[in-house]
Amino acid sequence: MSDRRPAPDEHSPFYADYVARVPAGRSVLDVLRDQRGEIASLLAGVPRERWEHRYAPGKWTLREVVGHVLDGEWVFASRALHFARNNPGPMPGMEQEPFLAAAGYGARPLDSIAAELDHLRAAVLAQFEACPAEAFDRRGTASGAEISVRALLFVLAGHAAHHLDVLRERYLASGT
Repeated sequence: MSDRRPAPDEHSPFYADYVARVPAGRSVLDVLRDQRGEIASLLAGVPRERWEHRYAPGKWTLREVVGHVLDGEWVFASRALHFARNNPGPMPGMEQEPFLAAAGYGARPLDSIAAELDHLRAAVLAQFEACPAEAFDRRGTASGAEISVRALLFVLAGHAAHHLDVLRERYLASGT
């Protein structure tokens, strides 16, 4: 089920920090649902002059960070859907720099990226709220490692949580 934390053997150690970001005792679907509102609220308040903000040279702009979260949502959700449907892969990895370079997020308004992220999150929730319980235990191979559908949803939530913290602390905090 979606409320059981993934066991360590359900994902590679690379994802452990993302999984750990999901609060214990909560359904990952509840966390994803809550994040949807949190993301929309945070991004709705970003002034246009902050879209190109970088907290240090060579770092992504705020708009690119949000685009990266969107890319992660597409990739992790797609993997979860494939595996939930008994298509175990293997699925390719996601190299974040080439993904970001090819996406063209710098030319898109932040509200467009935010709207796509919101629509995608709504679709992910609809899909996995209707998923049979046994689908969460199904596994497949992505980026050369086995991972469960459950773990992918935790990774998706943890990845978003990580970048929301980065946005708050390094892009939107007063004095940055």
